[in-house]
Amino acid sequence: MKIRHDLIAEAAKIYKVLSNSSRIEILYFLRHTDGEVQVSTIVEELGMSQPVVSKQLGILHRYQLVRRRRKGTKIFYILDDPCIVELTEDMLNHVQHEIKGEPHPKNLYK
Repeated sequence: MKIRHDLIAEAAKIYKVLSNSSRIEILYFLRHTDGEVQVSTIVEELGMSQPVVSKQLGILHRYQLVRRRRKGTKIFYILDDPCIVELTEDMLNHVQHEIKGEPHPKNLYK
């Protein structure tokens, strides 16, 4: 199997983007919200300041993890990549097992 170093480097950038807990909270919130959401709704629901939410959404948008749509002065956001949602959910499931000290549901090497 030939390793594509360019793909691995890009994957590392995405993991770096996902290393911020505020960004994970925003992705998780968007995952469990129907349709597009205004920045003000994210601010209110997550208890983060507007500048923090806007900055994190900008980073998520730059890496194509969320889409945005402007209507007048309002900007609406929605998840853009279902693979990232699955990756985030899998990581949260992993953490739940780790915290409880439970074995993982399957072992890849058996």
